[in-house]
Amino acid sequence: MKLTDINIRDPFILNENGKFYMYGTRAKNFGCKVGGVDVYVSDDLENWSEPVCCFDSVKHNLNREVNWAPEVHKYGGKYYMFITFTQPNDNRGTYVLKSDSPLGEFTPHSDGALTPENWFSLDGTLYVDKNNKPYLVFCHEHVQILDGTVEYLPLSDDLKKAVGKPVTIFRGSSPKWVKKPERDKHYITDGPFLYRTKGGRLLMMWSTFIDGKYAQCVAASSNGNIDGEFIHLDPIITDDGGHGMIFSSGDRLFLTFHTPNQTDFERPVIKELIDTGETIRLK
Repeated sequence: MKLTDINIRDPFILNENGKFYMYGTRAKNFGCKVGGVDVYVSDDLENWSEPVCCFDSVKHNLNREVNWAPEVHKYGGKYYMFITFTQPNDNRGTYVLKSDSPLGEFTPHSDGALTPENWFSLDGTLYVDKNNKPYLVFCHEHVQILDGTVEYLPLSDDLKKAVGKPVTIFRGSSPKWVKKPERDKHYITDGPFLYRTKGGRLLMMWSTFIDGKYAQCVAASSNGNIDGEFIHLDPIITDDGGHGMIFSSGDRLFLTFHTPNQTDFERPVIKELIDTGETIRLK
């Protein structure tokens, strides 16, 4: 398969043992009640395997509604999937699954959602600081609070539970370039992902809408850690693409994201990046 043959949202690529493993939200019905997660495997980022189911959400009673934004991180020699599901109380939250292999089968690891039970939360990602302390970075959804936020939450070392309260990093209305929504007054935040440049600067990739189009945005921490003030830089994608993440292959750096942001038409895209030490930019 080629990338243009793959219909997923929120692509996430893990480079492991000489192979690339790509996960994403099954795009049918906007990822609602789609029954789980697939993984696609490639040797060259051009040719991909047929999808292989690596988590069955029906089997584990997690197919209540959304199956969104799976990310797989290697941590402590195991593979952990951070993914948003609908909780029993109908709020959304980020769960953690675990496997011995990037191919799965993944099984539930956390005790329910890591995010607050009474929040609509989504798109949790793992951040591990310089002292090897793990954090969940996620979004508190605009559908509940209008001005969506990006939050961080300290995790236990085994990634099974939160060990503190959420801290707001920034709001969707924070960037100077944001225009006030004309109709519904919602400020959207989604898809956070942390990347440290070769110069040691901590960047956050995240997405919102600019002039009605999905956009890939970048912010930089003032102190090089998650508790710094995040300064909003110029967006790097403004033509209906977003929910991106960064991965490397040898000395090359890549951004993957989905475009267009239209149900049933989404496709993963891979673009090469340049790390300037201070920020990243498209090559």
